Order: sequence, then structure tokens, then C-alpha cells
Amino acid sequence: MKGGLADAAFFRGFYVDNDPSFDYESTTMSSSRERPFSACVLGLDIGGTEVKAALVNSKGGVIAANRCRTPRTLAELRRSLRLLIAKFQLNAKEVGAVGIGCKGIIDPETTGVLALPGDLHYLEGRKLRELIAPLVPIPCPVVADNDARVALFGEYRWGVARGQKNAIMLTLGTGVGGAILADGKILRGAGGVAGHLGHITVLPDGPVCICGNRGCLETLFSARAIEAEAFAAIHLGVKTSLLDSDSRPPNCDEVFECARQGDKIACLIVERAVTILGGAIAGLVHAFDPEVVILGGQITRAGHFLLDPLQREVDWRTRTLLHRRVPVVKAQVADPSGVVGAAALAIEAVTTASNTSTKRNTRSRE
Repeated sequence: MKGGLADAAFFRGFYVDNDPSFDYESTTMSSSRERPFSACVLGLDIGGTEVKAALVNSKGGVIAANRCRTPRTLAELRRSLRLLIAKFQLNAKEVGAVGIGCKGIIDPETTGVLALPGDLHYLEGRKLRELIAPLVPIPCPVVADNDARVALFGEYRWGVARGQKNAIMLTLGTGVGGAILADGKILRGAGGVAGHLGHITVLPDGPVCICGNRGCLETLFSARAIEAEAFAAIHLGVKTSLLDSDSRPPNCDEVFECARQGDKIACLIVERAVTILGGAIAGLVHAFDPEVVILGGQITRAGHFLLDPLQREVDWRTRTLLHRRVPVVKAQVADPSGVVGAAALAIEAVTTASNTSTKRNTRSRE
């Protein structure tokens, strides 16, 4: 699908009342609703495959959306962001805040990118706020966090995790991102690295990962890993309908589609990948005891062909200890949920700051 305002139809906004608020500074849920946020927000999702932008209202509804392929240089990224945002034809009154979800380790206090190995390494050491602020017609707050945390926050506020206190989010794309909600708090850890679930080790002597480890989850289950398996099969001369794919090598969607149609090689690739992901999720379920596991990202376009066998894999691995079923479900806020989550993050940051200021002014007058 080409970028443009027509992309708004590709997103699905959720409209809810009495939604919980988020204390951004302590990353705990709160109930402050004294001054609701009324302006629309610009949400941005900077991923390994695509950069997405959307105007989102205060209820999580997407007004308009654009997207483009992720550039491979900083200069190209600046140009792409400028073009994406310009398509909205913003005026000074439309945008009340900007929220950004980005791969890597992000400092939410400064919006600085602390670590980002891979194709977007050129963002390391840069502040996302300084990248975006000049492109918005009027000065406004700009907040940022890791893309998977942002996606989970969107699900907490408007989606499948609403009302839950314990949830795990995995974003399945070029790599694998993750975020954890535990007892109502989004975990950050000592250095802000908590939740990088794509880098848990599932095969100690497995493939080398961009993080420097071997056998990380995303080296064995990700769009890139699945496509590499398909390319290897073709390179070996194996008879498979993957040879008839439009892409060279076949992309992840095509591998799943060939498997859906019964191609034996594609089925083997998908079955192995699902078994690995299911085992990893089972381990996370035992560690964090969530109420739900949420999957986002491009690979979830496979729908029930992915979710059904994955649920069965998680069920048999966890039922003895848990004595209950932990649902593994697709993200509901939008596709992708990152831009809506980024907008939610911005709304809560501004609302929390506004409410805090109001309380201080009230106390001073008293």
C-alpha cells in the first residue's frame, strides 16, 4: 500500500470512555483526569522496515496516516519525515504534541537514542526531539520511547490490554521487539533495556545477532530470519512453490502464503519458526505470569495461520504449572499499533504535566 492520506483506512481507532491515565514519569497507571487532552496528536513509528506517521485524536481514532520505507541514512530520514508530515498540511492549531516510537534503547527524559544497532545505527547519540521539532508548525511537547513499549501502552489505553495489569507485548517484524507490563507498570530495568525480548537466547550456539549475542529469538523468528530460510531452500535447489514468488528472495508474507497453500518446504519453515517462538513465549509466561500475550507487527498479518498453532504450542508448554490458559492475541489498536501508542504516550505526558501544574497552582492559591 502506498503512503498517503488513504492509508487512514488501513488503521483502526478505538473509542472508549473513562480510560486510565498514565503517569509517564514513574511509568505507573494513575487515574488523573482533571484536564482532558482535546487537541490531536502526531504519532510517529520509526521501524526497521517502515516509518509511519498518523494524526490521532484524543480517543485513539486515526484521522489521517502516511508511511514510507525506512531510509538508510540520516539525511534521507530527515527528508522522508519532512515529506510525511508535510502531507498532513498541518496548521498551527492542529497538533498539541508529538509522540515517537523508535527501535533501540531510548531515553524518555531526553528522547535520546542510546543504542540502536543495525540499519538505523545512524540515530545513535541523537535526540529524536531535535529531529522532529523543526518539522511541526508550532512548538509543542515531543516525547519518545522504545517502539514496543509505545505499542504496549497503546494496547493498554485503548486495546486488548485495557483493564489488565500484567501483559507481554511482542512486535514481530524485521526483528522482534518487546515490552512487559507487570503489576500495572511498564518495566524499564536498571538501564532502560528491559523488554528487549527479541534478544533472549533460544539457541546458545545459534546465528550471530546484531546485538553481539548468538541465538537470539529474532535470529530464528523474524521476517528477516524466515526470509533467510526461504532463500537457503531455493539456493539449495529444493523443489518448492517459493520459486514462483514475486519477490526474490520471497518475503515473509509470501512464505506464509505458500505454507497456507500446502507447500511442504514453506510449511517446514513456518512450523520451525512457530515452535521457536512458542517456546520463547512459554518461557516468558512462566517468568512474568501475564494475563495476555499480545502480538503486533507485520508477521501477524498471517492471522490464525500463525496464532492458532502458536496458541497450541504455548498451551502445552505452560498448562502444568499455570493451570490456566494465557491467550495469545493480535494487537487491536491499529495496524501497526505503534503510531497510536506513540500518540497515547504524548497525550498522557502532556495531560500528566498539565494536571500536576494545575494542582500546584491550586495549592499556591490556598
